[in-house]
Amino acid sequence: MGTSLVGEIVAAVESGLDDLVATSVDRFWEQVPAYAANADPGLRANVMTHTRAIYVAVLDTLRAGRPAVREDFPITAEQATLRLQAGLELADFLAAFRIGQVTLWESVVEVARTPRLRDAALEVATHLMQVIELGSTVASEAFLAAQQAELAEGDRVRRDLVEDLLAGREPAGPRSALALSCGLDRATPLVVVVAVPDAPLRPGQGLRSALGTVRAVIGEDRGVAVIRQDQIVALLPATGDGSRAVRDLKRVHSQVGRQGLRMVVGMSTVHPGLSGVPEAYREAVVARDSLGGAAGVQALSMLSTLDYMVLRDDPTARRLIRPELRHFVEEDLAREGVMVRTLMAYVDSDLNAKTAAERLHVHVNTAYYRLERIAERTGCDLRNFRELEELVIAVRLLREG
Repeated sequence: MGTSLVGEIVAAVESGLDDLVATSVDRFWEQVPAYAANADPGLRANVMTHTRAIYVAVLDTLRAGRPAVREDFPITAEQATLRLQAGLELADFLAAFRIGQVTLWESVVEVARTPRLRDAALEVATHLMQVIELGSTVASEAFLAAQQAELAEGDRVRRDLVEDLLAGREPAGPRSALALSCGLDRATPLVVVVAVPDAPLRPGQGLRSALGTVRAVIGEDRGVAVIRQDQIVALLPATGDGSRAVRDLKRVHSQVGRQGLRMVVGMSTVHPGLSGVPEAYREAVVARDSLGGAAGVQALSMLSTLDYMVLRDDPTARRLIRPELRHFVEEDLAREGVMVRTLMAYVDSDLNAKTAAERLHVHVNTAYYRLERIAERTGCDLRNFRELEELVIAVRLLREG
């Protein structure tokens, strides 16, 4: 390499470099549909700049008689970012690169028609193969790095938007634009979703795949979802009572479960606009906590008022529990909770002792005996609504706590 004959070929190709670049770029538009369909007004000029730079690098290395190195492609990273911003894919980028190298080789063949230059042309062909291999690698790495940078920037804006809304701040700039693109404006009815794994993540496991499933099912134009510390938080536009969001979350839960990750998912009630996000987040946490750490999907609207009050974890409510009720509940829970389970089965059976016995798989006389003992130990009349309600609330508060 570096002989006078190779130098002659290089000089001949360089003399027609402008036409060579124009021919290559025309072929990109003819042979790669994504280029022809692209509406970016600056794309063609950027592609011509990049193509010229690649050709100059190839010809310079030929003239110097050395293999191409990564440093011969200094603008490829910048151009990869521009292609990504124009909406092109890696396959399109690489297809254009290879078409460009073929076009260059055709130019070499054209100027090396004489027998005197044919052997030198073979040297050039070997060199071009090395350039194509290295250039394709550099282009691929640059494009993937640009994709990662774009994803990271997109995630940062999403996280900033979620943090603004959770703090009750009005989003501005890129965050405001993102909210609108996701179907979230000031008056959009929405729900907040909070999801955590039901167990510590194993080595190599992460929430990124689960987040990808959320975005795939929900759609990038319908809400925003991010990883926030050890949980996934999503803000989703909602209609009616939010039943569509519940169905979507159950699909997400099922798909993520098949990936080996079991999630505990809570969803708020529907709030009338972005200003309701802080309260909706608190509701979603309550709904999630109602599952007691078990994998599943729980919407707050599916809970009873009593369930909600108990799950709010109000220390004052616990202090108001009468000592005799507290003593009964805490003592029974320490002894496997047989009496508490009997009481709650009785309540869930609409105060029907026979039905409660069937639920508990015990004889009805056993159920009656336990209910009498509960009444004796607490001083409550289990047929009096107010007294029974007070006892049930005490059980729920102390058991959940």
